[in-house]
Amino acid sequence: LFSQALQDVDRRFNELFRRLFGGGEGRLMLTEGLSLWDAGVEVMARPPGKTPQHLGQLSGGEQSLTGIALLFAAMEVAGAPLVVLDEVDAALDDSNIERFTRLLRNEAEQTQFVVITHNKETMRWCDALYGITLDTTGTSRVVSVKLDGIENS
Repeated sequence: LFSQALQDVDRRFNELFRRLFGGGEGRLMLTEGLSLWDAGVEVMARPPGKTPQHLGQLSGGEQSLTGIALLFAAMEVAGAPLVVLDEVDAALDDSNIERFTRLLRNEAEQTQFVVITHNKETMRWCDALYGITLDTTGTSRVVSVKLDGIENS
């Protein structure tokens, strides 16, 4: 069961990696172990024009995009109906934010997302926004805005 799930996640991870990076390759590989249960899983990534590297050798933005591809792959294979993402876009530049939001919008057709972010470009594509603010008495309150689910400028 684990072996099949790993193969399914690896296949989908590579597809999402290629989409987010515009090419390259992302792979999950078992580390050496006495048995399947003793082995670990390594994330290998090859952004376009680069050599394959371990996750820790990538830039912050590349690590974030790789992590997003892996998270979405695992979520899809597991069939998660609801996903909470906490500032996964923090290290992304503008062009990568666009790739991330495009993936998020596409995946939102099957999955409901709660996205915690400070990025205005990510917020622009949300159906609803919730914020916490302090009034002059020091009391917090929730502010919410329901949007139409289309690009909101």
